[in-house]
This record gives sequence, structure tokens and C-alpha cells, in this order.
Amino acid sequence: MAKKYIVLDTETTGLEVKQGHRVIEIGAVLLNDRKKSEDHFHSYLNPSRLIDEEASKVHGITNQDLEDKPSFDEIAEEFINFIEGATLVIHNAPFDLGFLNNELQLTSTSYPKIEEICEVEDSLIIARDKFPGQRNSLDALATRYDVSGYDRTFHGALLDANILADVYMQLTGGQSKFEFITNGTALSNKNIDSKNLIVEKIDNLPKINICKEDIQAHESRVAEIEKKHSVSAIWRKFK
Repeated sequence: MAKKYIVLDTETTGLEVKQGHRVIEIGAVLLNDRKKSEDHFHSYLNPSRLIDEEASKVHGITNQDLEDKPSFDEIAEEFINFIEGATLVIHNAPFDLGFLNNELQLTSTSYPKIEEICEVEDSLIIARDKFPGQRNSLDALATRYDVSGYDRTFHGALLDANILADVYMQLTGGQSKFEFITNGTALSNKNIDSKNLIVEKIDNLPKINICKEDIQAHESRVAEIEKKHSVSAIWRKFK
């Protein structure tokens, strides 16, 4: 059975769970065969405390917006049922997991931690491994992979989950399976004689935009490697 992937994000009243900050929005999107589905979980939450002004500037959610929203304990069962058994894709996972596990424990000590019922993939770790020394925030990755069409005036849990889903699919290889087109016929890449294949078209290849900061970070990293190992990087031959 194929893994069940869910891309998840949260918004909170502030940055530190140890200071009593709470979750105010959860957004989660189910992926089917590496494509976003209509199946999702989304809820705003009343945190029973005030939102930090700086946090509100980021996500645009005000205290008044949440006055009539449910508390976490009212949606906890539905949330657990949605994510249980899935692989959760989260950007900077320790932040979201810390807040969500805190909410679960505040609701009932009988609830498990997220990591006990789900596998977790941290897309920030994947990005740092793929782009060392570069900016790897969700916004930076969305720009790098030309993920557009979203209103980024404010952050939002469901909005960011959708953006992260697009980024994650590019970050982990774009299409799950390439089909090679020859003479109008699609052939599975498992049954191809590569010597006789003429590839006429491959759709949906990822487009990567490189900003000035990325170029400078890459140059700095190459220079660091050259100095450390007293070599001239092969990369120089392709500049």
C-alpha cells in the first residue's frame, strides 16, 4: 500500500510554546500520487489568550477573528483521525510538532504525540541538504521553484500547506514518474530501450530561478571547499 502523505502547517499566537503560546490555525492537505487532492483539514482555533502583535503582522489573524472559533479540544479527534498513519511533510517540523503536541497534552494526557502516530519528513532539512548555505525558508523555496499564483500578503496555515505541497514535489524530484513520448506514444520508463529512444517531449520539468543571493552563497561554498581541500572545483569548468 502506498504511503499516505499529508502536508501540514500551523499558525500560532507567538513563537515560544514554553511561554504559553497556542495554535490558532491548522492547515493540512492530502497528496494522492504526488498530486494535491481536495481532501484536507482546516480549522481556526480560539487559543484562550491574546495573539502577539508581531505574530499577527505575519499571519494577519486578530483576536477578534477567533472569538467564535472552536478550541483545540473540540477538533482534536477529527484532526487525529485525519493525520493518523500518514507521513507528515512539515517545514521546520520541530516548531509545529512542539505546538501540536502541547495542544494534545493540554486536551488529554491520553493523547499520543504526533510522532507516535505519524512519520514526519522535515522539508527544511531536505532543502538544506539540497541547497547548503542558501536561504531555505518556504518563501525562498517558492521563489526558487517558481511556485506562484498565491496571495502572499499574509501567511496562513492552509495557504502555506498548499505552497509547501508544490515546493515539496519539486524538492523531491518533480514528477513521480516520467513518461517518454516517442511518435505520439507514451512509454513507461521501465520498458525502454534507451539506445533506440528519441525523446521528443518531457512535460512539467521544474523551472528554477536563481537570485543574486543564491549565486553568492554558492560561490562562497565552492570557495570554502576549494580552500579546505586545496583543489580547484570542477564546477569552474562549467561557469
